[in-house]
Amino acid sequence: MTIHYERRFLVAHTIIQFFSFLPNWLEVFVIAFVPVVELRGAIPWGTLMLHMPYLNVFLLAWLGSILPAPFILKFIPAVLTWMRTKKGVLKRLAEWIHTRGINKSQQITKYKFWGLMIFVAIPLPGTGVWTGCLAASLIEMDFKRGMLSVVLGSAIAGVIVTLLCAFGLMAVSAS
Repeated sequence: MTIHYERRFLVAHTIIQFFSFLPNWLEVFVIAFVPVVELRGAIPWGTLMLHMPYLNVFLLAWLGSILPAPFILKFIPAVLTWMRTKKGVLKRLAEWIHTRGINKSQQITKYKFWGLMIFVAIPLPGTGVWTGCLAASLIEMDFKRGMLSVVLGSAIAGVIVTLLCAFGLMAVSAS
């Protein structure tokens, strides 16, 4: 279990470093757009490493994280169906994504809108906008309700991560 999270951290760190040539505001926005990192990585990076104002970082990260949502909700079912007809890596990747989405969507199915919103709002690995949109499409949630649920969930996650960064920085500064 520890190795799995260490590997995720290494992947996230590598992705963040890859975008370091961008202006700070764009770096935060783009990092939040990336599936593995999303705003859970973009907010700490922007506030703690780039020393940007909390509100600016929150807004940039939130917008970056929700930008792909309508496209994921609309196109992921067709893309997965197409990938599953192929052989090799594409088929295996589609199966993995589908299985992961089904596993996550079982937790959401009972409460639909609220379940999806809470799922996306929990700032833990594997519970972000990308996975939430995948789950919403697999349970065939209405596009508008799925979008609203994901947008609200992402905003809540952003507030939680921003507060954790602010209080964490205050605690470190006080010691």
